[in-house]
Amino acid sequence: MMDGQWCDVVLEGGGVKGIGLVGALEELHRKGYRMRRAAGTSAGAIVGALVAAGMPIDKMLALMRELDYKQFRDEGFIDKLGLPGKTLSVWFEKGIYEGRFLRDWLTAELEKLGVKTFADLKITEPWAKVLPPEQRYKLVVIASDVSGGRLARLPWDYARYGLDPDTQLVADAVRASMSIPFFYEPVSLGKQTLVDGGMLSNFPISLFDRTPDWPTFGVKLAAKADANLVANPIHNTLDFAKSLLATMINAHDQMHIDDPATEARTIFVDTFKVKATDFDITPDTQAKLYQSGRSAAQEFLTGWDFTKWRQKYAK
Repeated sequence: MMDGQWCDVVLEGGGVKGIGLVGALEELHRKGYRMRRAAGTSAGAIVGALVAAGMPIDKMLALMRELDYKQFRDEGFIDKLGLPGKTLSVWFEKGIYEGRFLRDWLTAELEKLGVKTFADLKITEPWAKVLPPEQRYKLVVIASDVSGGRLARLPWDYARYGLDPDTQLVADAVRASMSIPFFYEPVSLGKQTLVDGGMLSNFPISLFDRTPDWPTFGVKLAAKADANLVANPIHNTLDFAKSLLATMINAHDQMHIDDPATEARTIFVDTFKVKATDFDITPDTQAKLYQSGRSAAQEFLTGWDFTKWRQKYAK
């Protein structure tokens, strides 16, 4: 393949499993693909922001390996008072952990790459003129606006909140996207409350479909297309509540994944049942997830043909 084959990428959220995304992206890069735009939720938003800012893949891999994930559990004063303190945090602040470490860490890494606000990620190339002005950005971060009951695609939707996207911090958008309900404190955007984008769409694969001249690849942190369809045994009221939440989170994206056109352009990465909030993840497990991402992308690319995909599925 000639160096410089363009693509867009949509990266699923998955907390500490995000290093699997990096493995898949590295293999795409090795095969000559270059990312024009990235979209992601939670961990996918973190990796996507670094991709959009131009961080080399080898640097990104080193950064993820050196990261002390335990620091993502940044407790406030009340949180350090044990179970009573955490209960009070959930009650009054709607989440246990502050999320400041992630925001500050990502802010610093992006600034090293010359990126602070979404203005630094604006697309000025001629091809982008076919897009609406609010969509001419290299990055889309997915959050859930639970006050408005809708998906927030940042920076595309900032105007809805009366905000100029060019003045908004990229790290703030990512911080909103990774606000796992009750785990991290939610983020306020004006009078609206934003939480983890995975509540409404953890895998927004169709975001970039207005530009058919190059492929959009999805990278999903699951080993197979029906991985979202996990049985939820119900034995009591708590099980019922958990099942309702899991079904709501998965159902929207499963509709996309059930589409053969989506499955055919998605890299499915086995994550070995690692949990998104397993911040005690070991270096060996990180290495296993990274290699799983690479292997999944290698297998995917052996059968990938964009011309055939477009002939079969493009509308």
